[in-house]
Amino acid sequence: MKGLLHLLEKWKGAFEDGKPLARMRPLFDALDNFMYSNAGQTKVAPHIRDPIDLKRFMIVVVIALLPSVIAGWYYFGQRILVLILLSYIVGGVIEVLFAIVRKEEVNEGFLVTGMIYPLILPPAVPYWMAALGMALGVIFAKELFGGTGRNLINPALAGRAFIAIGYPVALSTGWIQPASGGPGRFLQFVDASTVDAITSATPLMQGKHGNLESVMNLLVGFHSGSVGETCAALIIIGGIFLLFTKVANWRTVVGMLGAVFVFQSILHLVDAAAYAPAIWHLGAGGLLFGAFFMATDPVTSPTTNGGKMVYGILIGIVTVLIRNFSGYVEGVMFAILFGNVIAPLLDQIAFGMRTRRLSREA
Repeated sequence: MKGLLHLLEKWKGAFEDGKPLARMRPLFDALDNFMYSNAGQTKVAPHIRDPIDLKRFMIVVVIALLPSVIAGWYYFGQRILVLILLSYIVGGVIEVLFAIVRKEEVNEGFLVTGMIYPLILPPAVPYWMAALGMALGVIFAKELFGGTGRNLINPALAGRAFIAIGYPVALSTGWIQPASGGPGRFLQFVDASTVDAITSATPLMQGKHGNLESVMNLLVGFHSGSVGETCAALIIIGGIFLLFTKVANWRTVVGMLGAVFVFQSILHLVDAAAYAPAIWHLGAGGLLFGAFFMATDPVTSPTTNGGKMVYGILIGIVTVLIRNFSGYVEGVMFAILFGNVIAPLLDQIAFGMRTRRLSREA
């Protein structure tokens, strides 16, 4: 590591203004900040003592995602690692190009987007389609808004929405049947064309026809589905880690899952034959993954505590409505995107209420 640090210091001058590699400065800074902590210090007060900066914030999310990554690798094989690598390459190249054009630093936001995006895709998705969705999501949902911290909607969800609308058949069929027992598929590369490894139905698809997967299978992941959304137990572990480190806000998670539980329980009480139990819906599909890792995105969610709770509740209600009363079997993706759009309005309402209350108290 010392050798690499010496090499970076040696080449640093070549990236200064007026030097031959000046336009590549964002790429150099990204490598320097990723490998080593930022050496910058404040000269005058206030001095920030908290070590949590954007890079460490994103690293915490990446660590929380690792259980879901390992589960996807176990169930669906090495193809998942290729999808993640492809996602990072496409997203990283676009981030660097935009940073060079803007003459800004490369932000670490793509570390999370690049990992979340492949985890919400079907494991048999064609590589070119996965790359296209990543590119469209990063460009149109993030970079055109100004980059990390300025995007209105979640770029990973936007990328999946693009290809889900453009290629609905590929995104709703051809799910890989997960491995069960033993070493799983850690050492296997399951080709999407392998007929005996393909299944056509996820638990939510089966649930539309009254065939409910057992809650235990939903918990451990022995069912088809998107890469990182199958094993509910590991998603919960990663989610609790986010809540414990306060990277994710519990109000959004509780509001979203609580709304699904209450609303779905009411529907089930009205007609148990038509509407599945609430506990089943909590474990099926991408609800848990969306609640912990996407709805809690600090950039696209409200900043006020009250707004976060209402935001989570609205997402939960929209998810139940889409799942039960539309042609889509999964509603989490569109529900969170809907929440992203109205998040600024929720903050505006919360600030307005607070201002009026303070005025009355004064």
